[in-house]
Amino acid sequence: MIKTSKTAVVILNWNGREMMRRFLPSVVKYSEPEGMVIVADNGSDDGSLDMLSREFPGVTQLPLPQNYG
Repeated sequence: MIKTSKTAVVILNWNGREMMRRFLPSVVKYSEPEGMVIVADNGSDDGSLDMLSREFPGVTQLPLPQNYG
């Protein structure tokens, strides 16, 4: 369930695990406490969603079944 916030940062991802690992900490830091971060994943096969679950449990995931471009 997506919580209600004043601001939402939506990141579109496709196989960007290492980029998210590098840049998400600052996005999350400067989005809280009033904002939320959502990663819409376009069917990544690089373990992006597993990494998000482990390292960024507060980030909302929107998994899509394929890369919609």
